[in-house]
Amino acid sequence: MSVLSGYLMPHPPIMVEEVGGKEARKVISSINAANTVGREIAKLSPDTIVIISPHGPIFADALCIYDFNLKGSLASFGAPEVKMSFERDAELADEVRERANRHGISTVTTSEVGVWKYGFKEELDHGVIVPMYFIAKYSSNFKLMPLSFGMLPYEDLYEFGKLIQESAKALNKKIVVIASGDLSHRLTKDAPAGYDPYGKVFEDQLVDALRKFDLKALRSIDPVVIERAGECGLRSIWIMAGTLDGCKVEPEVLSHEGPFGVGYCIARFKVAEQKEDSSTPEKETEDPYVKLARYTLETYVKEGVIPPLPEDLPEEMLKQRAGVFVSIKKGGQLRGCIGTFLPTRKNIAEEIQRNAISAGCEDPRFYPVEKDELPELEYSVDVLTEPVPVYSIDELDPKKYGILVRKGYKSGLLLPDLEGVDTVEQQLRIALAKAGIRLDEDYQIYKFEVERHEEK
Repeated sequence: MSVLSGYLMPHPPIMVEEVGGKEARKVISSINAANTVGREIAKLSPDTIVIISPHGPIFADALCIYDFNLKGSLASFGAPEVKMSFERDAELADEVRERANRHGISTVTTSEVGVWKYGFKEELDHGVIVPMYFIAKYSSNFKLMPLSFGMLPYEDLYEFGKLIQESAKALNKKIVVIASGDLSHRLTKDAPAGYDPYGKVFEDQLVDALRKFDLKALRSIDPVVIERAGECGLRSIWIMAGTLDGCKVEPEVLSHEGPFGVGYCIARFKVAEQKEDSSTPEKETEDPYVKLARYTLETYVKEGVIPPLPEDLPEEMLKQRAGVFVSIKKGGQLRGCIGTFLPTRKNIAEEIQRNAISAGCEDPRFYPVEKDELPELEYSVDVLTEPVPVYSIDELDPKKYGILVRKGYKSGLLLPDLEGVDTVEQQLRIALAKAGIRLDEDYQIYKFEVERHEEK
């Protein structure tokens, strides 16, 4: 097991007693949780701690790995006595860079780009110092690999995290990964970045996703909500999540508070054991809806053509029309999901074919599926009833009905019975966020039911 655990930790200097003084008591939940993390990491005894900071050199097209002498302090926050230094894990950093380059993910080092030219000092920033303050209290027998994320797509950041895991495994190193980051900076009217009601929407969705380590829910947070929330830690989280790819993760939120209008969350993602091989050979009794989705995508990826419909399909797939959603997972994580809420093809079978190809090759959130991935993919097919207008939220049930919200050209759809969506309010909030519709706007709600076909 190369990755022992992942953690999300905030980095407000006020958490540090030498900086915050009496004000630190206002974030006592975060302080207590951070100390818990420090004690846990000491017991885990990792060879290396990888920490991702939002306050280092940030580039649009590359991740930046720190290669200067790893020293820093909180002198700029009035506490020069809080200073620390660490031994850099150059071996792990070099291995990660080599693998990233082979995968087409750009990385740079601080020395290569001369970060001083961009106004950065060659010293550890508070995005590193504050979390490490609570870790170094309890142990110093480890090396450090600090880096800052780039403004890359979340999928690239997740892939980079996977490469960190692979590198640690190749070098036989045990690592702990820290995603340093605060949440929304716009929770209250006196928040440092001003107030936005979507700050709380973002926090609710993010923390709920972290509590379950639900990457599908994490990815579904609307970009408009993310932007308006004024967050700083989401990209750190995506890299950390990538380092846990293929692992059985036991998630727990240790604290969550926002006394200064900024959200602070500390969460643990303990690795219990490696998952078993997720390859799923085709079964003779495989659901025909799922079987068709699999057959279509595999043929399209391997041969570049849409295959003819099999002759043994159930009659209803050939004679009935309906909206269809095809979802694809890999290793338990979403790999693609595309659908139509109203029928666009001659029958359900053709709808499945079209949406299976779209989910695998045209979902803008992911790279197209490649041949070597096909044995690892898991499919589900949702067949939708025709949406009907809703005139009262009393008509809704998130476990039974999916919803569609519309205002003009804006629309957002959410399937029913999703993990972590337990109330009508949650369902509406997420659907509205996906549509980019404000909570206080007028909009129309529609509901529908689904017939879900999954792999057994």
